[in-house]
Amino acid sequence: MKNLLRLLAFVAFTATAALAADAKLIAAVRAADDERIAATKAGDRARLEASYSDELHYAHSSGKVDNKASQIDGIVNGGNIYERIEYKDRNFVPIAPGIVLMKGRAIFTMQPKAGGAKVINDLNYLAVWREEKGKWRFLAWQSCKNPPADAKK
Repeated sequence: MKNLLRLLAFVAFTATAALAADAKLIAAVRAADDERIAATKAGDRARLEASYSDELHYAHSSGKVDNKASQIDGIVNGGNIYERIEYKDRNFVPIAPGIVLMKGRAIFTMQPKAGGAKVINDLNYLAVWREEKGKWRFLAWQSCKNPPADAKK
């Protein structure tokens, strides 16, 4: 009986330690993503350079695919200003050492620089974060548009 209690205590301690480690890891990745979003809205090239992996693969909901250089150029010099990025759902799933998936739903509101109507994209997404030299970097993005609310009926 004593051995069983020791085993149960060890399992409980190990599970608690693992949950605490995951919570710390997820907090770090969430902070990295918050910085990426702030850099995107600010159109800040240096901050985007620091957030993105050199191996970035960014697949837009339109089907266009960007690498690090083209994605940053599109944000900094492109035709839209990112006014708002609102997560409706954002979940982080550690899947391997140094790799975290981020998945959910977000609303992207952009204002064309040339004027005109705002562009609002309601997206489901899957993103990949990778720890590179002790820093979390944005490695990949894939998204698809949700149908308009009236089409969901």
